[in-house]
Amino acid sequence: MDTLNRATVVHDVDTALLRSWPVPMPAVEGDKEVRGHVLVLGGSCEMPGAIILAATAALRAGAGKLTIATGQSVAQLVALAMPEARVIGLLEQASAGLRIDAVASLDPLADRVDAVLIGPGMQDEPATAELVHALLPRLGDSRVAVVLDACAMGALLHPPAGWPLDTPWRFARPVIVTPHAGEMAHLTGIAKDEITAGPDPKALDAAQAWNAVVALKGARTVIATPDGTLYQHEGGNVGLAISGSGDVLAGIIAGLAARGAPLDQAACWGVALHARAGERLAERLGTLGYLAREISQEIPALLEQVAGKDAGGDETIRPQPVGWGMGV
Repeated sequence: MDTLNRATVVHDVDTALLRSWPVPMPAVEGDKEVRGHVLVLGGSCEMPGAIILAATAALRAGAGKLTIATGQSVAQLVALAMPEARVIGLLEQASAGLRIDAVASLDPLADRVDAVLIGPGMQDEPATAELVHALLPRLGDSRVAVVLDACAMGALLHPPAGWPLDTPWRFARPVIVTPHAGEMAHLTGIAKDEITAGPDPKALDAAQAWNAVVALKGARTVIATPDGTLYQHEGGNVGLAISGSGDVLAGIIAGLAARGAPLDQAACWGVALHARAGERLAERLGTLGYLAREISQEIPALLEQVAGKDAGGDETIRPQPVGWGMGV
């Protein structure tokens, strides 16, 4: 296949690559606007914590301004948990999905945000897909980075009304999607075992077909781009395979994108930082039992250390030899 022929080299997401590819840094005199404004859209009455995890991670990754849009039933709870954020309560359906007319209330933000993360904590896939398809054209500006996680990736399976039934959905401009193997199986119809046995061609084909940067999470995470570039990352530990870990990863990626990192860079750096945060927590607390909410706390220091600002050198950031899944 053409996609596989283009991926003649698999790039290791290691310290050398990351240091040669530094994430954008604001000027010393820069304000919070310069650091980037991220909008996190998600949550539901049963899973308000997911959007809190993701939003916290976006700020820990260096974004300067945060807006959260979530269901009215949990908006006050989320606002209390996230005093750094503006929180917008959106109208909900009985199914716990957000009503499609809620999108209009986000219009004033369309030209003021730098990155949008959609999906953490959402439950109604068809309703969420409808919301995604309604929101993306409103963003308009191609500079706005879009990250789709969890339920929001179902937009691929539920195209908007009028889309030809025999034509797979393809995004008009690139987005980031962050499936684990089970989600990839759901999105593609390919058996999960087949995906885990050969993730590279599956990620490359999907990236080209969907016009998306695909971060296919696993013991070995692969990041594929629409032009056929392929990255791989091994690291982390089994402690990262815990509820909420994937929400944190999505938030880190969105925060980096808000700072101005291109989609592929945000995905690669996000995956690496997430894994190394798990390694740090395992050293201090043990491999099993640390919490997803604790991952974000490690990110600011890791950002500087991976960039080479740590006086101790590389020893403190060297990946462990055994990799595990990147969350659920």
